[in-house]
Amino acid sequence: MTELALAELTTTIDAHLAAYAEPDVDRRRALLESAWSPDGVLVDPPMDGAGLDAISDLADAVLQHYPDHRFERTSAVDAHHDVGRYAWALVAPGGEVAVTGLDVVQVGADGRLRSIHGFFGELGPRD
Repeated sequence: MTELALAELTTTIDAHLAAYAEPDVDRRRALLESAWSPDGVLVDPPMDGAGLDAISDLADAVLQHYPDHRFERTSAVDAHHDVGRYAWALVAPGGEVAVTGLDVVQVGADGRLRSIHGFFGELGPRD
């Protein structure tokens, strides 16, 4: 992946993270449309959804459980070919971290997200 493409992917991922914590439905929709392919699929341990409406609904569910929280990317974006990964944290208004995780993304030819598979928590040591 070129340096320019990696920078664009980072911007796309940051838009997704902002959308996923955006309580205003119209602003969330605009962010989702900029970051996601219309038929994109998001898969997290407790839930999954396909398409922009379903992904927006998943964000609603997160916001109901974690009002006023925001997602922060806690690592650089690492990518090759059409696959990337990054770490994130869900942060409370006071700065406390509620949940951490790692997302693996697949990107379409247009640069938008085709899928995200999320994992909660930190990777542990090898057995």
